[in-house]
Parts: sequence; C-alpha cells; structure tokens
Amino acid sequence: MRKLAILLLSLAAVGAAPPDPAAPQPAAPSRPAAEAPPLPGEEGFAVDFGEDRHERMTVPVSIGARGPYRFIVDTGAERTVIARELASTLQLIASGKARLHSMTEVSDIQTVAIPALEVGGKEVRGIQAPALERRNLGAEGMLGVDSLQAQRVSFDFDRQQMTVVPSRKHEESWTQDAIVVRAQNRFGHLVLVDASVEGQKVWVIVDTGAQATVGNGALLRKLQKKGKLKSLAAVEMISVTGGRLTADQSLVKHIRLGGVDIYDLPVAFADVHPFKQLGLTDRPAILLGMDALRLFERVSVDFANRRVRLLAPGRSERAPSTQSALASVPKSGA
Repeated sequence: MRKLAILLLSLAAVGAAPPDPAAPQPAAPSRPAAEAPPLPGEEGFAVDFGEDRHERMTVPVSIGARGPYRFIVDTGAERTVIARELASTLQLIASGKARLHSMTEVSDIQTVAIPALEVGGKEVRGIQAPALERRNLGAEGMLGVDSLQAQRVSFDFDRQQMTVVPSRKHEESWTQDAIVVRAQNRFGHLVLVDASVEGQKVWVIVDTGAQATVGNGALLRKLQKKGKLKSLAAVEMISVTGGRLTADQSLVKHIRLGGVDIYDLPVAFADVHPFKQLGLTDRPAILLGMDALRLFERVSVDFANRRVRLLAPGRSERAPSTQSALASVPKSGA
C-alpha cells in the first residue's frame, strides 16, 4: 500500500504519494468551525510564494519580530494553524482549545495566542491558532484564508505570486481566454456545480492547500457502474492531526470545469470527513487539489462574488508558461 500524505485543516490540504513513473501524467487543461481572524488592510496585498516538499504553495510569515517562516496557503482552511514546535520555540502562550475538522476526524486541539502575524507587509493581531505537530502539518504553519468571505484570492503560477484584495475592488483584467466558473456557497465554502468527471455531474471544492484531488464514494460508485475506472490502487491517507485511513486511487481520464478540460488526473476516492461536513456524501463530489490547479497559469477565487476564474498556460499577455502545453478549442460560456 502506498502512502498518500493528507495534510488537512478544514477541507483539504493534501500531499500525494510519489508519482508512478509508468503512469500517464496529467494533461494541461484545454479550453472549450471557529472564526478566523480578518485579513488586515482595505487595499489587500501581494506576496511571492514558494513550494513545500509536496508542491503546495507557501508564503513567508513573520510572528512578532521573528521569522520569516514558511506557511502553506490553504483556501480550504477555516483558520490559521501553527506547528507545535514553532509555537514552543517562540514561547507562545496556550489559549484554550478549538475544534478542527480534519480529513479523518473531528478533534479538539490546543491553541496558542499569536500576538501579531505579518504576511505581505500586512499585520493580523490576536490570532488563536491551533498547534499541530510539524511532521503531520508538513510546514511551520498554514495560513487560512477560506473564511474571508469578502476577499478575492488570486494565484499567479507564472509569477509565483499570491494576491489578496477585497472582492469589492475592481477585478484585475485578464485575457478574454479566461474561463469563469460560477459557484454556490455551501456552509461558508465555495462549491462549483458546472463540472463533471467522465461525464458524471459533480460538485467541486477548489482547495489550494491540497496537492492531490480526492473524490467521494458516491462518485466512485457512479464511475465504476459506467466502467470508467480501469483499476484501483490502495493508498494510505494521513491527516494533519495524525489520523489515518485507506483510499482507492485511480486515473481519471477527463474532468471538465465550466469550459475547461483536464485529462489523465490521478484521483483518490474515500468518504473523508470534509464531504460529511458539507453534506456531500450522497452526491458525487471532489476536492480539487494543486495537481489540477497548477496546470493553469492563474487561478482566482472570489468568495463574495462566488466565482472562480481560470487561465490556461500561454493565454495571458505574457510569454507562454513553461508548466504545460495547451490545446486550443473554441471559447465557451465565459
């Protein structure tokens, strides 16, 4: 059994098992619980991001006068989390417990008080951050932005930059080739409904903290009934709280988001807790991770206006991205 390291806070922060060299690689997309602290500053900010060992996005974060430390950017996280070891090093004071919904379970976790946290030149004060073991978290912390319902979070993979601005501000102009996918608000989270997997309609949660994509049992059963999955391989999933479960992984040939097509993407199938939390156990759904998102040049998630914009490589005014190639098809429904 291979291990699929699931580094999850609220919805999903996923690290995948090492890729099988013989397996087809994903094709580029083709066109056809508790309150988190508010984001400071009315004008928003931009900050360069890097990658952790699981290829998830990280940004430099300073705590007080110390740092910077690399925190994972997780649009699926309801609140900021810090590594227990870093909290100890910084001598942060315990501040009660908080309930966390991980991939495998619901846990009451000890929190610490972070007097001041700075990212992108902006400061947030008075954070009560759950403290988790670094080996499970996979970083010094996670920067939760999902609960910022009045914000628009954009990721430019070409420039390696994240921008966070109030949704009321004018949206940055992209090329006409950008695809807009409308979303619904489900228990405070954005869910895309104009999507399908192998022709099967699905609900999609976009999660920048997840390296891999996870489908639920309802989707697995639908695809098996249609004969769309050739084989399944057992993988072990490990949450940020250390919980473990077994999932079945298979290669999905075709995923469609609005007017965008993604081909040959590995998907792990399991009825993980986030599907239960969102009431999505009885209808086909997926948590769309970074393995799919980074195939694009840019991704923008606008929480207040309930929309996601996607720009495939080579479609912007800048030089084509080197991440992947793009097959041109007629524009549709943007």
